[in-house]
Amino acid sequence: MSLKRISLITLVAIFIAAFVTSLHHYQILAIPETALLIVRWLAIGCLLVYGWHKKSLTSWILISMVVGAEIGHDFPAIAINLQVLSKVFLKMIKTIVAPLLFATLVFGIAGHSDLKQVGRMGWKSLLYFEVVTTLALFIGLAAINISKAGVGIKPPPIINESLEAVPPQSATDIILHIFPENIAKSIAEGQVLQVVIFSIIFGIALAMVREDKRRPMLRAAESLSEVMFKFTNIVMYFAPIGVGAAIAFTVGHMGLGILLNLFQLLATLYVALIAFVLLILFPIALIVGVPIKKFLQAVAEPISIAFATTSSEAALPRAMEAMERIGVPRKIVAFVIPTGYSFNLDGTTLYLALAAVFVAQAAGMEMSIGHQLVIVFTLMLTSKGVAGVPRASLVILLGTAASFNLPVWPIFIILGIDELMDMARTSVNVLGNCLATVVIAKWEGEFDENANHKEIEQL
Repeated sequence: MSLKRISLITLVAIFIAAFVTSLHHYQILAIPETALLIVRWLAIGCLLVYGWHKKSLTSWILISMVVGAEIGHDFPAIAINLQVLSKVFLKMIKTIVAPLLFATLVFGIAGHSDLKQVGRMGWKSLLYFEVVTTLALFIGLAAINISKAGVGIKPPPIINESLEAVPPQSATDIILHIFPENIAKSIAEGQVLQVVIFSIIFGIALAMVREDKRRPMLRAAESLSEVMFKFTNIVMYFAPIGVGAAIAFTVGHMGLGILLNLFQLLATLYVALIAFVLLILFPIALIVGVPIKKFLQAVAEPISIAFATTSSEAALPRAMEAMERIGVPRKIVAFVIPTGYSFNLDGTTLYLALAAVFVAQAAGMEMSIGHQLVIVFTLMLTSKGVAGVPRASLVILLGTAASFNLPVWPIFIILGIDELMDMARTSVNVLGNCLATVVIAKWEGEFDENANHKEIEQL
């Protein structure tokens, strides 16, 4: 049977499953739960057959998200226990990040570029990051002020959630946090920016030594980077299972009904993020001359991994490899993407702006635009100082709420749907950083328009 016919059958099966489920949900037609279960799993069976014939890792990741959501909905007790599989996937990915960044940065700086170019890429990247994240901030502010999602919410009688306390961060703390005191400690704690700083200084130092001393280390760095990319390919075979398990756990312990309680806030975030992509990132791509179709094919897999796992780190190795394959030099990819993970969090910045005003609205506090700007700019700065903290965005919100005399209880309400919000903002973070590599490569005049794009289909 041809792939085209299988695709048509799969679409029909999914439509029928969605249609009968909607009829039952809105009580238009009473359908036995067993029959609904059979119809949905038949549609998933068609999806699996399609994936088998398609033979694409990206397709399998997307299919596994559907399967995971269905398992979470139908068998929540089993789904919650599947979290171990997603944790295994994330642990394996995290083992890749530090050696991959070190090897690619050192080889890129000491082997292929002069030190002036490193400085030039640095200021260009930071300029681009700050402009784009500021635009994201304003879109988040506009969205929450239009939707007023927090207006009219009443405080719950009992709140049982708790978060790890993080002391307030001064400007000195934020600056000190950037620089490593112990590279092994930085790697163990997942401090990406500290690893980047160490690797850049190491690469500069290597570029300054004699050729006979530099060459062995360069060969070692080049060899290590190639090995880590192959390591990534091996780990990615487990990606569909890890991603499916992550979605199953989310749906299993939260349920699909969680969307009803805070749908307006959730919708505000998703609409704002879509607006940011269409109004900011897409025009930038057009202005710079990004090959849109090839770029979207390349980022599909890293974004789907980021969406399901809510982890930018999980998508980092694959995103770096994908950007290199569409024509961005490795030295630029290795510099821009990891730096962007601390300075170019477009989705997180937009979310923080939106959530801070939501807290004030829920508390019934009238805030001027000027006051809102002070709060969100503070959030944008402090968010760069708590990388690696679990539930970091909510922790930052709690600290800011205390600083500006905002109540805490609306933040605990957000906890209920934070994972669903985190999926979207993490995906936009990855998309924004991938686009940034192409922008800087174009700006440097080093984007390879004739790169071999055929391998993207196999990513």
